[in-house]
Amino acid sequence: MDTFVNLISNISWWLWIIIVLVIIAIRDIIQKKHTISHNFPIVGHFRYMLEKIGPELRQYLVANNREELPFNRIERGWIYASAKKENNYEGFGTDRDIYAHQHIFINNAMMPYKVEDNHPHASDKTFLPCAKVMGAYNKRRKPYRPGSVINVSAMSFGSLSAKAVESLNKGVKIAGAYHNTGEGGLSPYHSYGGDVVFHFGTGYFGVRAADGGFSMDKMVQLVENNPFIRAIEVKLSQGAKPGKGGVLPGAKITPQIAEIRGVEVGKDVLSPPNHKAFSNVPELVDFIEAIADKTGLPVGIKAAIGKLEQWEELADIMVKTGKGPDFITVDGGEGGTGAAPPSFADHVSLPWVYGFGDLYKLFQSKGLSERIVFIGSGKLGFPAKAAMAFAMGADCINVAREAMMSIGCIQAQVCHTNTCPSGVATQNKWLQNGIDPTLKSERLAQYFKTFRKEFIEITHAAGYEHPCQFKMTDIEVNVDDHNLSKELNNTYGYEKTVVPFNGIQNLKDCQYLGGKA
Repeated sequence: MDTFVNLISNISWWLWIIIVLVIIAIRDIIQKKHTISHNFPIVGHFRYMLEKIGPELRQYLVANNREELPFNRIERGWIYASAKKENNYEGFGTDRDIYAHQHIFINNAMMPYKVEDNHPHASDKTFLPCAKVMGAYNKRRKPYRPGSVINVSAMSFGSLSAKAVESLNKGVKIAGAYHNTGEGGLSPYHSYGGDVVFHFGTGYFGVRAADGGFSMDKMVQLVENNPFIRAIEVKLSQGAKPGKGGVLPGAKITPQIAEIRGVEVGKDVLSPPNHKAFSNVPELVDFIEAIADKTGLPVGIKAAIGKLEQWEELADIMVKTGKGPDFITVDGGEGGTGAAPPSFADHVSLPWVYGFGDLYKLFQSKGLSERIVFIGSGKLGFPAKAAMAFAMGADCINVAREAMMSIGCIQAQVCHTNTCPSGVATQNKWLQNGIDPTLKSERLAQYFKTFRKEFIEITHAAGYEHPCQFKMTDIEVNVDDHNLSKELNNTYGYEKTVVPFNGIQNLKDCQYLGGKA
């Protein structure tokens, strides 16, 4: 009898445990705050528990907070905390080796820039638009000044999930930034009110003719139907795999993706290494001018940098004709969200800091640096790195992986497998259902606002009002000991051209700011 009672008692305990687990699983699936818990009920909690003791585990067993790549724990933690409006400070001093090679030092002024009571930063410490206007020099009919110095880089619907793209677009609207579509075409998820830079590559997705080439008619129609498109970017190459085409497998082409990209359902689509619309630099310039003339929008190019001969040819044509791109986005060879063979990701094209320095110096030598808006893209989504980029001549930065992390990416590094556990880089419906676009858009916006606030504070500490005023001499890069460290102008052999700037208030009043007509 006692044995039977004990058996019943044990069964009851197990039954209660099962009931509790079922309740937890249901709660996890219903809630939208934590994507991992939604996508992986119950077991997802272990990830958060391990994350809480992660620094300790790595410190004693695996790696320290600064060793992981491509973004270490400290960098990811700063983005997560900034996006959630949590405490992103560090205590007890830096744990970074400040004597390490390539460490960045920002030379602060003895007395920082003083913000007066009537200054825009007195009421809004996140207001930081671009100091230059895209299309102003070439007198485009619809010039555009980006309302933010930090924006979302090219990531397409297809590589990212629908809810991730929706979150990014809603987020840039809140933050007053722009959203680059990536080369997958303009989707409904890019259409939630944020400014958009329409980007296309050799596949011409979204503006693709029947023969796989470029359709000007579709481009004109696209711009007319979507007035939130503020600029157009032609991709020549990307940091992950410059000079290499790609294949979109037919199995990944859903009816919606096929409609957006202008391709057939279930049929493999090739993006070749070369463009059909042009085959040399003069034809590229003609292509840019034709699009600008038909649409009225600023037109730019994006590329990773290696050999400079064709870039010099482009600069010479621009000097001679007064025509050419309104902006140039320089992608770093560090690679980004695009999947690529290790041989490409590791070795082809220069890292951002080298590639940008070479290109800016070339265009500056031709007297072209003032007429072009230079955009940096390559792990620059941190205020100190952005200060270095602006000191070198960048006018804006685009962020991809940093933006992904702000909406939940955990750096699982499985973007190319369609199994992204956070639902950001997958087309799996179950996995992406864990993303709440309303919440995640707020986090993207908060990351941008926190970034701009800290960037402004660093700028003021250096004695300036706007980061466009940074000089090469304001930044030092560690070579060995302090007596051997070099300022940027000595490291890269040029002086940045002074950007015309008449104060933040003037930018705030500008008719071209953000979505203003």
